[in-house]
Amino acid sequence: MRRGDSDFSSLRLALIGRKSTSAKEQPPRRLSRHFTLRQLIFSETAARRSIDNTPPARIIGNLRILAAGLEQVRELLGHSLHISSAYRCRALNAAVGGAKTSHHLRGLAADFVCENFGTPYRACKKIAASAIEFDQLIYECGESAGERWLHLSFGPKKRRQILTICASMNFRREGLHRWPRARR
Repeated sequence: MRRGDSDFSSLRLALIGRKSTSAKEQPPRRLSRHFTLRQLIFSETAARRSIDNTPPARIIGNLRILAAGLEQVRELLGHSLHISSAYRCRALNAAVGGAKTSHHLRGLAADFVCENFGTPYRACKKIAASAIEFDQLIYECGESAGERWLHLSFGPKKRRQILTICASMNFRREGLHRWPRARR
């Protein structure tokens, strides 16, 4: 049995017979000082749609890498992070319209905000200027006005690729950009 498999087995056993994975059903297993497995796999969409978002054992190591990277971000920003999405199983990724090659599928990406630090744009700017070794930093917007967040991945390439994406306005550019004005 590989290291971590017994913890994973107990997690899986805790979920037998349940169709969805919610934060209340998960044991609070620590992946780092401030991040738990529960935080990195919980999804409101998964709970709403009864999608089991329990990661396979091979993903746990990647979630530890993600948690370590998020610890660096938390320290840099000086405040806690509110994670809206991290690990996604294939069904959940499809349900939220995620890319088929998303780092979320491998447990190496998180979408979050840090309200106590400031705007997502300001947080992106601070992370981009730091020495944190990340693969992708994406400043994103959603369908609703004012809906903004950061996507940060810690893939093996450490490209430090920075993008600004707003799908609802068909806006995708390299680098960090403020939003264009909405079209009328």
